[in-house]
Amino acid sequence: MKKIGKKILFFFDKWIITPITKLILLITDFVKNNGKEIEKFINKKQTLIVLSLIFAFLIFFWVDQNSNTILNKSAEVLYDQPVVAQYNEEAYVIEGLPTSVDVTLIGRTADLYLARQYTSNLSVSVDLRGLTPGSHKVKLNYTQGLKALKTVDYKIDPSTANIVVYEKVSETRELDYDILHRDELDSTLILDSVDLSRNDVIIKGASYKLKQVATVKALVDIEDISNPNVGTFTLKEIPLIAYDSNGMPVEGVEIVPNSIDAQIKISSPSKEVALQIVPVGELAFGKSIKEFTSSITRVTIYGEESIINAIESIPVEIDVSGLSENKKFNVNIVKPAGVRAISNKTASIEVTLDDVITKEFTDRQITMLNLNSDYNAYAISKENSIVTVIVKGSSDVVNNLDPNTITATVDLSGYTPGEYEVDVKVTGSDLRLNYESKTKKVKIKIEEK
Repeated sequence: MKKIGKKILFFFDKWIITPITKLILLITDFVKNNGKEIEKFINKKQTLIVLSLIFAFLIFFWVDQNSNTILNKSAEVLYDQPVVAQYNEEAYVIEGLPTSVDVTLIGRTADLYLARQYTSNLSVSVDLRGLTPGSHKVKLNYTQGLKALKTVDYKIDPSTANIVVYEKVSETRELDYDILHRDELDSTLILDSVDLSRNDVIIKGASYKLKQVATVKALVDIEDISNPNVGTFTLKEIPLIAYDSNGMPVEGVEIVPNSIDAQIKISSPSKEVALQIVPVGELAFGKSIKEFTSSITRVTIYGEESIINAIESIPVEIDVSGLSENKKFNVNIVKPAGVRAISNKTASIEVTLDDVITKEFTDRQITMLNLNSDYNAYAISKENSIVTVIVKGSSDVVNNLDPNTITATVDLSGYTPGEYEVDVKVTGSDLRLNYESKTKKVKIKIEEK
């Protein structure tokens, strides 16, 4: 080892240290022996000009080289780059992690061009494996392929994230549905039924999120039905949404499955009913209505069966106040509540007038209405159980009137046991006539059963 060490020292001494020392001594001796000539040479005007020119060229090339490096540097921002998180998605829920970030590339233009070739497969990742439930601060990383370009700097915004890790829990919830764009259906059609492919779903997420879920609904969109008409249609992949008690979507809740199928049944229930012409107001003195002549007497109505089945006629009012001669009315037919469509919206009604006559109809039996089921009621005397009805109208109508179409009633709603004088009300089915009871009040007695 000593011999090897001596050989190494001898080599450095002979070939490096000794030659350098000799060179320095030669330069020193040369300067000492020729100092005046060298000083005289340097002080010459021509020498100074040449040296200045050389130094100027050297500085120019140095500045030019560095300025090119500075000027060629630029930056490019890659917006909305996806963030890929690595963790057990079946066991945990992550909150606070951005779904995308911006990546800024800084470098020379040529290098940036090369860097862009790598960005097609760029993804920003964060490794959350091994984290326990709770709050954590994590660092976002970009793919290693970009780091291989040493001449380009990369910055991520944001570069870190404060996240919360929750244990994922699951619950079973009943499934409901909402109808979107129901009004897009033709007015003669109704959505008869919706049969979902399943009645419940599983929701997954953080425990506090599941507590916010009030209902899970399938959003059945009428616009997804091509050319809706009477029949049964199947809709595929209907989206499901979890809502809170205020009807707002609950974010961060996983629904399994996330879509379902449904069968939609569309029908068009209809019914034909008569128009009932109702005169409103008092005619001119001495006049009565002899006849109504309408351009249409019946119309077809569309809607829910339970609604249209309860409708027997549609009233159409015409104002005859002060009318003294025949007149033609153009009226709008108003849809009853719950009716979706009606076959005719207007009608032309001609009113024919006549002179008024009066006729009495005797012994019309009084009907008692709205009596409490715990009580019995009866007239105190025979005279209080019947009334005479005065009918006014056109002679043709009055003389052909069926007395059985006249009804005399007393309203006993709210009455308790005792004796009372109650008002008599008279009505008739023919609205061209006026009805009036000759007896205004009758005496009745109410007793407990």
